[in-house]
This record gives sequence, C-alpha cells and structure tokens, in this order.
Amino acid sequence: MKKFSIIFFGIISFILFSDAQDKARPINPDIDPPIEFYTPYLRKLPDALVKSLTDTTSTGILEFLMTNLPDAEKRELKSKINDYHMSRVPEAKKKSMTPEILLSLERISDPQISPDGKWVLYTKTIPKYLENKSYKDLYVVSIDGKWNIQITSDPAADYNGRWSPNGKKIYYISKSTGKPQINIIDVPDTNKLLTTNTRGVWRMLPNVTPSFPFIVENGVDNLSWSPDGKYFAFTSDFKLDSTLKEKNPDLPEANARVFNNLPIRHWDEWEDENYNHLFIREFHQEGPSDFKQPVDLMQGERFETPVKPFGGIEQIAWSPDGKEIAYTSKKVNNYVQTTNTDIYIVPIAGGETKNITKDLKGSDSDPLYSPDGKWIAFHSQEHDGFESDRIRLMLYNRSNGDIKELSKSLDQWVGHIIWAPDSKSIYFAAEDKATVQIYQMQIEDGSWKIITSGRYNFEGGLDITKDGKTLVCGRRDMTRPHEFYAIEMKGETPLYFQLTDVNSFYFNNLAKINIEEKWFQSNDGKKFQSWVLYPPYFDSTKKYPMITYCQGGPQSTVSQFFSFRWNLFLMASQGYVVVAPNRRGLPGFGQEWNNAISKDWGGKAMEDILTATDEMLKEPYINKKHVAAVGASAGGYAVFWLEGNHKKRFCAFVSHCGVFNFESMYGSTEELWFPDWEFGGPYWNKENKEIYDKNSPHEFALNWDTPIMISTGEKDFRVPYTQSLEAFTLAQVKGIPSKLVIFPEGNHWIEGLQDALLWQREFFSFLDTYCKPKEPENEK
Repeated sequence: MKKFSIIFFGIISFILFSDAQDKARPINPDIDPPIEFYTPYLRKLPDALVKSLTDTTSTGILEFLMTNLPDAEKRELKSKINDYHMSRVPEAKKKSMTPEILLSLERISDPQISPDGKWVLYTKTIPKYLENKSYKDLYVVSIDGKWNIQITSDPAADYNGRWSPNGKKIYYISKSTGKPQINIIDVPDTNKLLTTNTRGVWRMLPNVTPSFPFIVENGVDNLSWSPDGKYFAFTSDFKLDSTLKEKNPDLPEANARVFNNLPIRHWDEWEDENYNHLFIREFHQEGPSDFKQPVDLMQGERFETPVKPFGGIEQIAWSPDGKEIAYTSKKVNNYVQTTNTDIYIVPIAGGETKNITKDLKGSDSDPLYSPDGKWIAFHSQEHDGFESDRIRLMLYNRSNGDIKELSKSLDQWVGHIIWAPDSKSIYFAAEDKATVQIYQMQIEDGSWKIITSGRYNFEGGLDITKDGKTLVCGRRDMTRPHEFYAIEMKGETPLYFQLTDVNSFYFNNLAKINIEEKWFQSNDGKKFQSWVLYPPYFDSTKKYPMITYCQGGPQSTVSQFFSFRWNLFLMASQGYVVVAPNRRGLPGFGQEWNNAISKDWGGKAMEDILTATDEMLKEPYINKKHVAAVGASAGGYAVFWLEGNHKKRFCAFVSHCGVFNFESMYGSTEELWFPDWEFGGPYWNKENKEIYDKNSPHEFALNWDTPIMISTGEKDFRVPYTQSLEAFTLAQVKGIPSKLVIFPEGNHWIEGLQDALLWQREFFSFLDTYCKPKEPENEK
C-alpha cells in the first residue's frame, strides 16, 4: 500500500504540471520548489524577456517559464518538478548518488565581500557533462543569505570577480572574446532588495554593457585593482626567447623541441619561449585614464609569477597605499631541484626589486600586507626540497626588515590567511586532525584559538568585513560540496549563517549515508584515525563489499573533503563500505606524524593501511572475499605496493597515476626535489639502494596475482604515464586480469567532464565485477 501511495503521488504530481504548458497552476506552498530552482531556466531566456518578469514568487516564475520556454525546455522543467516532489517521499525511497549526479553538481568559489559589507561576490561553475562543458559566471549573495543574484551570463567563462575600491564597479576576467581579458561593469542597484520582506534567487543583470578597458595581446590572469584605485595589476605571458623556427627560418616544416638544460617540462606543459610576468597599467576607478601601455614589473627576467602549477592570485598583493606590490617567484638556477621560492617587493613608481626572504631556504609565498601597512604576513617552509614541510605563518616588519615566525606554538599547516581590520590578529584555515577549522592568531604573542567546530572543512575561500565582525568562508564535508557561510563573531560562540545552497535540488532527493570515526592501533602501538562510510540503508545483518581507500599526496589529510574525482560518498552510495585511514605520512596530526612516510613509503604507512583493512575485516558485515584497494598518485603507489604485498587480503585493485618504479620515476619526473627528498636522492647513489629496493613496487613483481585496473593521463609529467604502462605490462605478461585506461588530454588529474564520467563508469564496472558476487554467498 505504501509503495502504491508513493507511485500515485508521483503520477498526480506529474499530471498537475502536464497541463501547465500555457498557464501554470498554483502550487501548494508546502511543496513549492524554492525560487533558485528556476534560475537555470530563466538563464536560457533572452535578457530583455527576463527583465519583463514582474511576479517573482515561485508560482509567478513558473507561470512565466511555462509561457515562454521552448517545448523541450518545458518538458524538462516539468520532469524536474516531478523529481522535486518525489524528493518528498520517505528517506528509504530516495536515490543513491551516481557518477552522473556527482558531475552535475554546481561548484562555487572565491568569495569576496563588498566594501560596504552587504554583499558577497563569488564564482559559480555549472557543469554540463552532456555538452562536455562548464559554464562559469559571477553571482552575489547578500550577507544575510536573503538574496542571491546572478551578475554575468555569458557562454564563455567569467571569473576572478573583484569589487572596485569604492564599491561602485565589479571587475573580472572574461573569455568572451577568446583570450581572457579584463571586463568592468557597474554594480547593479541591488540594495533596494535588502529592505524587502521576500527572499529568493534572481537574475538581475546590470543595465550597462560590460566594457573592456584595454586589450592585452596574450590575455590576462590574476587580476587586481590597487587600493588607491589608480592601477590594474595582472599577469600575462611575455615572449623572451626565440622559437626554433625563428632560429632556423630555412626549415619551416621542422618540428622538434631542443633543450640545453632542465627543466624541459612542468606539470602538463613543455617549456617554451614565454614567461608569465607581473604587469600594471594605469586605470582610475573614476574619471579619465591616460591609457598608458602596461608596465612589466619583471622586465627581462626569465622567471615567473605566480609559481606553477598551483600558484594563483594569492601569491600577489598590493600595499595598502597602492605604492608597491609583493609577489612570489622562484628565481633560481637549479629550478627542478629546489622548492626555494621567495617574496619580492617592487615599487610602482619604479626602482629596485627587493627579495625580502633571501635568507630563508624553503618555500616562501602568499604575501599579505596588514591593513595598517606595518607588516607583510606570508607562508614559509623551513627546509628546501620538502614540499610537505610544516607551513608556518611569518611576519615581515616593513620598517626594519625583521622576520619572525608567528605560529611557533601551532603544530599544523597554516592555510588561507586574512588580516583582521585592526591589524592585531590574523585568521586562517588549518587542519585540526581530520577536519579543517578557522583559527585566530594574535600578532602580539602568537597565541591562537580555534573559532569554528564540527565535522567540517572550513575552507574554499576566506574573507572578512571591514568592521571585523563577520567572516565569510566555504564549508564542506564528505557528503556535501562547498557552500558559503557567514560567521558572526559574537562572544565566545560564533553564529553561523548559511548563505548559499546551490545543490539542494540534487541533495533533497539523495539517500543519506552514515560516517563513523574510528581509531585503530598499528603494529608498533601507534593509534591512527580513520573514516568509515556505510552504504545507504545499511543493515549490519547483511554482507557488504569493502573498499580500502589509499590517500595520495603522499602528505594530504583524509579530511572532510568532497572530491569530484575520488568521492567517498559516491563509493559508499554504490553499495560499498569504505575505510579511509589517516595513515602515517599525513598532516593534521602533527608534523612528526606527517614526516614519517619520507624515505619509507612501503613501511609504516603501508602497515597502517593493512591494519585498518584487517580491523574492518573483523566486522561481521564485511564480505571478506570482496575487498578492494584503490587510490591515486601516492595512493596509486600504495595500490601497486599492496598488489605485491597484500597476502590475499584484496580481490581487486584500482590505481590512477601511481608511482610504480622508483628508478624510472626519478629519470622522468619534472621536479627532482620530490624524489630527492622522498627517495633519498638519485638511484645511482649506493647509499640510496636500500630505500629503492624496499619501497619500489616493481621490486615485488613476482608476487603480483590480483586483478587490477590502471588509469593515467598522457600529459601527466609529475608521475609520467609510463609508470602506469610499466605496471600494466607486468600484469599482462603475468596473465593477471587487468584494464588500462589512458586519457590523452589528462594530466595528473582527469579534468574533462566526459572523461571524468567515463573513468567513474570504468571504475565501478571493474570493482563490481570482482567485488560484488553474482550469487549470494554463505560465508563462514
């Protein structure tokens, strides 16, 4: 009877809206979709038509859409409304997460509070895997979360949105003309909404056409406006070297790359004649500009800013008076053998560029001036060559050049930083065991406190209002991607207000899973934390296949992340119990725990993974014959190592971009500082032989006997795809059931939407083949 009622309710809901093609009927307000539900459909209509909408209630918008949408769009909307209503059915009938849903979820980033503190500007990315394309636009949400307004609407990407210093304009980067260029628009008159009693999402495009203040031949990136409103700063490629064809004009058809020294490639690019430099150009926020040509602040230098591949706008900062810029660069001769980046300051009016961290040997990056102009805060790592050294918070005294570490008492990595407006403290994100929280640290003495709490990652952007009373940041956990929250700091207990809810359409109809935190004891008595995720509608009296998830990095915490690649929620939703151990060699649990994996990849860290697996195998609900190990990068390495050392624990393996052969890895990776630190140095040095022999998976080839899927990207220069080819060749020659999936456009990650969906399908198809028995088994 219950099942019949659900089906009947669904049919009635669908019929209700089938008659609404020309005129929508009023909906019961208790089941009326929120206004943001309709935003994607409003976006498909011409701007002029959308601006004619006067009734912005949910019913009014539905009626408007059913009058103006093409028939195909009406059918899609009616179907989604039906799905929305079906999401009101009991929890036990909700759908499980699928790869298609995962790759349809909208993504938000880069929150920027307006100068008046009333709005938050951000970027939203909407993926469309059927089109193999993502749409990226700018939005604003009111600081109370009441209104959410789309600012740009362009098939090309709009991003890097920032407020002008006076708050009257929004400037951003747009790819609407091909190469990314600077766009400027007047801020829409949104403040009148703040006094209304309604709430909603609305597409209120500005009444002016975006303007391009000037065109940069090679495009722009990392855009910012000086605090005094007089200059734009941006980065752009600048050609300094001759091409091969320019050197050999009589050989126009020749096709080669010629190098005399390292580096020859980096991450997913071959080195060429261009260098990414920092430029400024005069452009006043009010009144006329003289349209001078951009000034290259790194003229003639064969170095770059930001530092690739992960550096961005956080590596460049204006002084509060707009008279100088600080930036991060790696100006060294042994580029592939060092992590020694430094911070440079350059006066806008011209003058000598100064290296303010020349005496620090590790990586120094991400400068940020204090509002009062007295300090530059920055990130620093003590040891050269160690990318996973503790990330410290440092202060540079602008008056005398002294540098001190502020975070001496904190045994964690300092993440994204912002200054309090009074310059007396700094807020930042940092791990707290297997979560990420917001910390506040005092400038006077380095004392700190954690101001957030809960099983979340507070990350994905961080900003503060000018009165210092409200923080805005992203928050996610293993079952939901980032949403923005306002944190009002009132007394000892901050108040949280959710500002965005971009994926409620999907999550209202998704079955929930349960996640437990477990602590296991390894062979040497050390205890370590693990996450265990259970399938929807878990029944402890039944048997379930299990996935042991091996984290990559190798130093990267299994925190409350929501990945669009290795998504543990998705794995559990497909019927697997998932155990994800924070084994030796991960941050969040102190630097000593983090350091324990270096030069010992196949040692204690692997024992921890096997311990977590063995402890879970004791549970009566785990099907001991159907357990798989999966992972990417250093997690892919772990899979390769386990294949030769697991002693029949696992029935299947999946490795993506894993390290297989330490010797060939050393000879083909693009940044040698990594194997120099993690493997001890070159393989030909006798003192390193024991490390290579003990830890390299290829040394255990004789023991390989278990089905394995291997995937890789041809543009992965960090862990070259040949590592995966070597492993696949081994499996094939030994007659082991194996699958190889290669993505020609993939780097260390799979980035194309359809490529990502294909990988997920191959992943679960392979696991299901070996981990889900065809017939029920009676296990003793």
